Amino acid sequence: MFNTKSKIEEPVTISPSFQLPIILIILSFMLLFLNIGYWPTIVFAAFSFFLLLQSFTLRIKITNEDFVVLQLGKEIRTFPFKNWISWKFFFPIIPGIFYFREKSSPHLLPILFNPEQLKKELIKKVESLEIKPPLK
Repeated sequence: MFNTKSKIEEPVTISPSFQLPIILIILSFMLLFLNIGYWPTIVFAAFSFFLLLQSFTLRIKITNEDFVVLQLGKEIRTFPFKNWISWKFFFPIIPGIFYFREKSSPHLLPILFNPEQLKKELIKKVESLEIKPPLK
C-alpha cells in the first residue's frame, strides 16, 4: 500500500508557492475589462487574496506515516498515509489542485505549495497509490 521500505527520515516541510494566488489575482483584475460589473471582480479578487493569505500561513509537513497540515506552525489536521486510497495532481503546471482520497472521504487542495517538492515526497511515501494517466 505505501512504501514500507523507506527508513525513518526527518519530517519534511513543503515550501510555499505563491504562483496560484498571484495568477488568480491577475486574472481577477482582468475581469474589469470584460464589462461584467464590479461584483464578479470583487468576489474573485477576494478569493484570490484569501488563497494568498493561506499560502503564507499554511504549511504541509510530511512524516514517515502522516501528511500533516500546519497553520502558523500549529498542527490543524493529520492524514495518516495508512488511510489513503489514492492521490493525483490536476493541472500541475498551472499549478492546480491536489486530490487525495482516504478511506473515509476525498480531499481537494489548491496547490499552494511547491508542487515538485510535494510530488517528490509523496512518491517516496505513497507512490503506489498515485493515479496515473492511462497509457495511449
